[in-house]
Amino acid sequence: MNAIRTNTSAFTLIELLVVTAILGALVALLFPAITSAMVSARRTQCLSNLRQIGVAIHGYAADHGGEFPRTRHVVDASESWIFTLAPYLGNIDTIRICPSDPKRKERLQRRSTSYVLNDRIVDLLVDPFGEPLPGGGGNMRVITEPSSTLLAVVISDDRGTGPANDHTHARLWTSYQAFLNDVEADRHRIGARHPSRTQGDSSYLFVDGSVRAIPAASIKHAFDRGIRIGEPGQAGSF
Repeated sequence: MNAIRTNTSAFTLIELLVVTAILGALVALLFPAITSAMVSARRTQCLSNLRQIGVAIHGYAADHGGEFPRTRHVVDASESWIFTLAPYLGNIDTIRICPSDPKRKERLQRRSTSYVLNDRIVDLLVDPFGEPLPGGGGNMRVITEPSSTLLAVVISDDRGTGPANDHTHARLWTSYQAFLNDVEADRHRIGARHPSRTQGDSSYLFVDGSVRAIPAASIKHAFDRGIRIGEPGQAGSF
């Protein structure tokens, strides 16, 4: 009589537990790297969006005597500056939305944008008699330090998603906390907001068309030193 053969190729319970533990350890090791790569890719796309917006603003200014597109409180999205730039942009629905924006779908539907213009720079500043003030903004030609002057930033998650939310209130940026009312300084981060709001970085467009990813901690340090980075020529320390 032939002996009954037993199947010796099956995993034992202990072997399955060991394999599971190894797989769990590998996932734990790889997850931060994968997450970091995703954050980096979205940051790169966000910077690319701002760079294209910068090119469009320069094109608009060249056609309008150096003037910036105006910000305004509007209901009709077609009057917002981002759609004023539509003739100078390619796929505007891609460019106007930051890929890391948690409200990106709502902004797409409401025809708004993840990026806001620095109102201190793009809006004309006048005296009580309606006369333009020197260096008061509104025109690219009056900006004497374009590489040190913020032009556009990433909107705070706490701001609304309608087309009227297309600009900052930079004159109120007297502290880092006030800055955070307008700007998501830790837009590109791993995980949720840290209580200090200094973990991560965000994307910034300057008047000269350059773009930079600046750590939130560096922005806070500037405010702590009394630098009003929304003012012309005051964002050159990054």
